[in-house]
Amino acid sequence: MSYVFVNDSSQTNVPLLQACIDGDFNYSKRLLESGFDPNIRDSRGRTGLHLAAARGNVDICQLLHKFGADLLATDYQGNTALHLCGHVDTIQFLVSNGLKIDICNHQGATPLVLAKRRGVNKDVIRLLESLEEQEVKGFNRGAHSKLETMQTAESESAMESHSLLNPNLQQGEGVLSSFRTTWQEFVEDLGFWRVLLLIIVIALLSLGIAYYVSGVLPFVENQPELVH
Repeated sequence: MSYVFVNDSSQTNVPLLQACIDGDFNYSKRLLESGFDPNIRDSRGRTGLHLAAARGNVDICQLLHKFGADLLATDYQGNTALHLCGHVDTIQFLVSNGLKIDICNHQGATPLVLAKRRGVNKDVIRLLESLEEQEVKGFNRGAHSKLETMQTAESESAMESHSLLNPNLQQGEGVLSSFRTTWQEFVEDLGFWRVLLLIIVIALLSLGIAYYVSGVLPFVENQPELVH
């Protein structure tokens, strides 16, 4: 069944385009091998890919692609080959090779919209709807990921600006971090109990020195002064 619009002619004076309309794979191949332009157009701007896709000739679509046909080519109404397509295997081939399912022609119609207007079979409609849904989900995931990236970049930029505006704070944080690291290494080298014993000894020595100098024990009230 053909899905080219009703007022389109099924005849053309361009051999390659006629072979695409007729579904003549062997003749199409001979023409391409002899040097025919795979992107040659008819009077309405349609390429062989448009005409082959419209008639579900997926083997010729693959052949044209192999010889360099532009899968993104549009006719004078802005239709890609996917807009004229009404066959599951041809749609799958075009989409798998990069054609966007949600692309619009000059009237703003997507392939799904045109397929519904032409009344193609339900399998094709379901496929196009499924592909459009996947495209929307993929776009939403991409947008969400991009938003997260932007938020992370803004947060990092704000932190950097804060550090630049507060160099003393940044320097203080660096000194504190360095002290913590040094202290942890010191404790790990000596062991916790040795460090604790060292602190007690230093404290007792400090008390002894204070008593020797002042004659008064720190933290003790009502004690006689030491007479030298």
